[in-house]
Amino acid sequence: MKTIQFREAVCEAMSEEMRRDETVFLMGEEVAEYNGAYKASKGMLEEFGAKRVIDTPISELGFTGIAIGSAMNGNRPIVEFMTFNFSLVGIDQIINNAAKIRQMSGGQFNCPIVFRGPTGSAGQLGATHSQAFESWFANCPGLKVVVPSNPADAKGLLKSAIRDNDPVIFMESEQMYGDKGEVPEGEYLIPLGVAAIKREGKDVTIVSFGKIIKEAYKAADKLAGEGIECEIIDLRTICPMDHKMILDSVKKTNRLVILEEAWPFGNVATEITYQVQNHAFDYLDAPIEKINTADTPAPYSPVLFAEWLPNSEDVIKAVKKVLYR
Repeated sequence: MKTIQFREAVCEAMSEEMRRDETVFLMGEEVAEYNGAYKASKGMLEEFGAKRVIDTPISELGFTGIAIGSAMNGNRPIVEFMTFNFSLVGIDQIINNAAKIRQMSGGQFNCPIVFRGPTGSAGQLGATHSQAFESWFANCPGLKVVVPSNPADAKGLLKSAIRDNDPVIFMESEQMYGDKGEVPEGEYLIPLGVAAIKREGKDVTIVSFGKIIKEAYKAADKLAGEGIECEIIDLRTICPMDHKMILDSVKKTNRLVILEEAWPFGNVATEITYQVQNHAFDYLDAPIEKINTADTPAPYSPVLFAEWLPNSEDVIKAVKKVLYR
């Protein structure tokens, strides 16, 4: 095992796949000469050259469409959005072309492409740069949605995403790029659609993903001091979702808390809640609790932002609520 940053894990995954397969290339704003806005492509231009690490104009709709056309013609592009907030400029290409082309062409075309970049909030970036779009993309058949929370998962999942024959939305976080973690030496893949139990417990199940899962770990550490054992599941892949792991955990703990950095209406937590009440209702000893951001655009004020974003204290309150404590 070696210890590297999240951004280095992403870079290693892309570089290893580009060495393995000459049809893989990276394109996006500042990915080449500047080594990436968050330095996730550092050194790649030097190794692979300007034909495979491509700086694009500030035109997400344009370069997204070019990449999709390239994927339909046998390549495996990786498209970096500086933030998924900017993907909205190119969302027509993602939803109406990348996601649908296999079905609309009767299987004559597939679209092996990865769209990657940061999602969610990152401090004082304002309302238009602090949005989580996981549930938006997961709502579209034909797209796979991946949200890793640590360097090891990021590398293994990204390598699998690049090899996948369908379009994959791969969502990171500006606030995780500097996170360090142990990553296996040598070749390894993590399959899409498989969640992970990051902490075992018997009293309550906490489901989360992405950077906000850190608040679940903090809460679990504090609750352990009170004799409460939390089982934490990291979804890793939002779509397709590992329903079985969630259901098996709930059948063991009989209680469920879902932590998500997203607005309350129609999100990933809502889907999990439906699946659990539909398939494990008789195992529940308390109503399901879900924790989301406030139902407003993200505020700029640090004081208001702290109130808007879920934290470990919110998790502790929710856990105690389902335990009737």
